[in-house]
Amino acid sequence: MKTIKIAGVPEHFNLPWHLCIENGEFEAENIDLQWTNIPEGTGKMCQMLRNAETDIAIILTEGILKDIAAGNESSIIQVYVESPLIWGIHVAAKSNFNNLSDLENKKPAISRLGSGSHLMSIVNAQNQGWKTDNLQFEIVNTIDGAVEALANHKADYFMWERFMTKPWVDKGVFRKIADCPTPWPCFVIAVRNEFLDNNSDEVKKILKIINNTSIEFKEIPSIDRTLASKYNLKIEDVQEWLSKTEWSQKNLSKKTLNKIQNQLFELKIIDKKLTFEAIIK
Repeated sequence: MKTIKIAGVPEHFNLPWHLCIENGEFEAENIDLQWTNIPEGTGKMCQMLRNAETDIAIILTEGILKDIAAGNESSIIQVYVESPLIWGIHVAAKSNFNNLSDLENKKPAISRLGSGSHLMSIVNAQNQGWKTDNLQFEIVNTIDGAVEALANHKADYFMWERFMTKPWVDKGVFRKIADCPTPWPCFVIAVRNEFLDNNSDEVKKILKIINNTSIEFKEIPSIDRTLASKYNLKIEDVQEWLSKTEWSQKNLSKKTLNKIQNQLFELKIIDKKLTFEAIIK
């Protein structure tokens, strides 16, 4: 049995992986796929790939591209979720911020530097025509950290996946004042190059198993109720999320990669653009 470490956020997007693990599909291929939940998100997973603390990561596209450009010796082997991630822009429920324009020159809470919440706060500022050079950030690690930071006025707003954050909106902790979808496919599957070089057959088996599940995921009976129960979400929110979410079984095309790199370069999120072959395997 080959032990393989994989990491991802504890969110609804990753239920297909848990179903495959629970059903013994990887074990049937002599693979012990050991999943680790990473509530801190993409910045933490980039670090784990660099330190060989995980072999595979289900990770935000912009975050892993930034880290590969900065020397992370990993590659993208497939798009996992083709549709954009819808980032909700949240403020403390009792704050005086009511419109997106109120947040110009205000401080975003982010999980960590290099995370999606960090990079998308830059994307959002650019979208609004705000100056990004002077952005200050409050590092909070998790949603719970963001709740505390906004309540104590250490930060002014927090960007996180809209549906996973909605329970805090429903409880009157946060107020969502806008959405900011990613202008690219949101999640990819990244693998350490050293691991991929030595375990390409196992990686192919893993992709085949997850793709067989993700392609039929929406057709699983009562999947909306399963998701609602497992992730503490309202069923109508799950149904809306499912209608907007498309999984993928293909890798990034050269055209899409170039488009994403060009946008990240213009936003000064990356300082150089790499070749297709240096990123995609």
